Amino acid sequence: MQTGLPFEEIYHAHKDMVYNLCLNFLQNPQDAEEVTQDVFVKVHEKQASFREQSSLKTWVYRIAVNQCLDALKARKRQKRFGFFTNIFGHENTVEREIPDFNHPGVQLEQREALEALYRRIDALPDNQKTAIILKYLDELPQKEIADIMQISVKAVESLLMRGKQNLEKK
Repeated sequence: MQTGLPFEEIYHAHKDMVYNLCLNFLQNPQDAEEVTQDVFVKVHEKQASFREQSSLKTWVYRIAVNQCLDALKARKRQKRFGFFTNIFGHENTVEREIPDFNHPGVQLEQREALEALYRRIDALPDNQKTAIILKYLDELPQKEIADIMQISVKAVESLLMRGKQNLEKK
């Protein structure tokens, strides 16, 4: 472990950052809480394997991003299952809700525009979605995004450019 910090200190130092990231990805407070717990279970399990090739924060972010992407994939599978069961008379569909949370700069009358933006972000390929969320919602520098995503800074720039182009198209 990089600093030999006890797990409890790692948790308290990063829990808000991880929850906010999960909320940005998942757009549902309950799902964000659940995935945040999953992230810290994974951090605890993998704590001994941390190799200091990146900062502790970057390592935790990488785990959180991967857990969020896994949760989104699981949600999509569940939605497909819900769609098919609904066709056959069952009502097990999974609804995605835009949460009621105080996001900086967002006012009530902008809710509809925000919902549309989140739907467009959600429709992006995973790598573009990750870069957009980390850059514009979590306000991370491109170098840190590159470390988290384990790609070059140029690749991050490319993902951001393509992501913005795709958002403008939709």
